[in-house]
Amino acid sequence: MLFRSPDGFKLSDEAEGEIEALTGRDDLPRPTGAGLGRLESDPGAEEEYVAAVAATVPEGLAGLRVVLDCAHGAAFRVAPQLFQALGARVTVLNDRPDGLNINAGCGALHPEALQEAVKRDGADAGLAFDGDADRVIAVDERGQVVDGDQILAVAALHLGRAGRLPGSAVVATVMSNLGLERALEAAGIRLVRTRVGDRYVLEAMRQGGYALGGEQSGHVIFLEHATTGDGLVAGAQLLRIMRETGRRLSELAAVMVRYPQVLVNVELPGRDVADRLAASRAVGEAVARAEKALAGRGRVLVRASGTEPVVRVMVEGEDAARVEVLARDLAAVIRRELG
Repeated sequence: MLFRSPDGFKLSDEAEGEIEALTGRDDLPRPTGAGLGRLESDPGAEEEYVAAVAATVPEGLAGLRVVLDCAHGAAFRVAPQLFQALGARVTVLNDRPDGLNINAGCGALHPEALQEAVKRDGADAGLAFDGDADRVIAVDERGQVVDGDQILAVAALHLGRAGRLPGSAVVATVMSNLGLERALEAAGIRLVRTRVGDRYVLEAMRQGGYALGGEQSGHVIFLEHATTGDGLVAGAQLLRIMRETGRRLSELAAVMVRYPQVLVNVELPGRDVADRLAASRAVGEAVARAEKALAGRGRVLVRASGTEPVVRVMVEGEDAARVEVLARDLAAVIRRELG
């Protein structure tokens, strides 16, 4: 279940904590059957939503051919309606939800079928949504994946040139690729990093008065048009940029070069993983050695998961083989010292 505040934004951690504390109480009423309430449907909601998102692309998308992977999820009706209303030629994949097949081998989590369909159909682009359609991963005309970081880079440079990027800054998490930071720096745009989670991206955007932010996973927030990550809004804005510039998606995405990035999850016993990690001198020294080895041409991130007894190790840099070795060595130190 997802709660939102009256202004349409996600609740703060504190507010969600209060709700969780209340729902965990034993003295609350526990209705069953008819006492649970009733479901009310608004037959005009889909039309209103499609019209609202279409209004963010007033020029339309006539002439573009796009393949949509709806992940057997929330976008299965509204995504085709939206892009057809905008004038694009649309091919639809995975739009037959049965209650069990959501995200099953498809959508933003599994874009392989979309990549093949884009190449087979000679489409200009493909858009893969996840089950609840708050994320989008794109595919260019060559069948190459364009992830959330690349979408942010394309949008940031375009909005910056148009004078529509407040503060000349973009917000992303600590997991966003160093290539995004480098691409933005080259254009005089600052990258503001937050902890992992789209809620923290949005908080930083609101606090700083920024208009664009998101995650590598495809949560992209265009605050001018939506109060949260919305895959259809983000996909429509990406295609709008293609239409306005007359450039192929592969050309636009080439502004960002992905640095090799290795992620290793180290599972550990106990519930005090974060405390042990913070207190470990040996781990701190290992991180410092890895950072020295990268010589300013990469990043090292070691953090404890907030939901499970796992330490996540991320190393990225110019040399893929070197990055792999550094990440595995760090993981070995963490297992030895904290396991």
